[in-house]
Amino acid sequence: MTGPPQAAPATAPLRIALIASARHPIAEPFAGGLEAHTWTLSTALRARGHEITVFAGPGSDPGLGVVEMPFRTARISESACRDTSMVAVPWLEEHHAYLQLMLELARKPSRFDLVHNNSLNYLPVAMASALPVPVVTTLHTPPTPWIESAIQVAPHCPVHFSAVSAHTAAAWRHIVPSATVVHNGVDTRRWTPGPGGENLVWSGRIVPEKGTHLAIAATELSGRGLRIAGPVGDADYFEALVRPRLSRTITYEGHLHQPDLCELVGSSAAALVTPCWDEPYGLVVAEALACSTPVCGFARGALPEVVTRACGRLVPPGDTVALAKAFEPTIALSRADARRHAEAFCSMDAMTRSYERFYRSVAA
Repeated sequence: MTGPPQAAPATAPLRIALIASARHPIAEPFAGGLEAHTWTLSTALRARGHEITVFAGPGSDPGLGVVEMPFRTARISESACRDTSMVAVPWLEEHHAYLQLMLELARKPSRFDLVHNNSLNYLPVAMASALPVPVVTTLHTPPTPWIESAIQVAPHCPVHFSAVSAHTAAAWRHIVPSATVVHNGVDTRRWTPGPGGENLVWSGRIVPEKGTHLAIAATELSGRGLRIAGPVGDADYFEALVRPRLSRTITYEGHLHQPDLCELVGSSAAALVTPCWDEPYGLVVAEALACSTPVCGFARGALPEVVTRACGRLVPPGDTVALAKAFEPTIALSRADARRHAEAFCSMDAMTRSYERFYRSVAA
């Protein structure tokens, strides 16, 4: 396995503070697509000569040069904990970590050219005006009340926004009139073409909004096998709607590290993507296409933006009968075309070049 390209940037390297998740470590096996994206982006930028400092949760990959959050844990008194306004402890810990980080970045003369907030937290947006350098925030989700509130703290929000898809940019347009679209990318040197196979594959966080149960339902109609991989994000959902339907032909393979997941996806006939929400991007789509595995899924969120007729088939959301009928046309598609689309549209190289252009326009 080879690493990311070592080509130097065309102009002077940038010093970038990359704010990541304080809740989940940026390390394999990744908790979700956001953590995988942060790892890929920071690794690619560093390989292109930029100086990257990643602020992330404990347990993150030491190779990223991580500064761990939180710096100090808040000591909350028993009487404060009894207050009716007391929030859940994990939420308070995350709030405290980001608050400390933003205050630290604001207090000291900056050693960075810009700060890239790649988290879902509202404080880097709300406190951006206190920093002496530009702040970039990537919109990874549909609109949330916390970030909408943070945008409106000042008469003019100083944050420069990017969005992971045109669909996501449009969803935020009522409050972020102009967000630069930078599609998520995967390292096509790590996600390599596979030979295909007889079984279908479903990968991702096993939570209701990802619709694992709908992939199972469609597979049961088709007579094919299905292999499921990913972290169990909602144990009740898994036990109620996934585990009881596992069988000899529908199996759960566990939460896999990238090489094993790549082998699984690449040795599958097609990848199923079954969102029950407006998927902002769908990193599992990019991973499947990079493995030369065509995609069969629901036309929801950004999926119609990512999946073309050359590399997949999309059906109306929630329609498991239509999904099952689309399996064979999807499997018949060219695996080489799927790989070519991944290289052109959703590769790490394409993403990194787009971010470099965006960063330089902001830092100029």
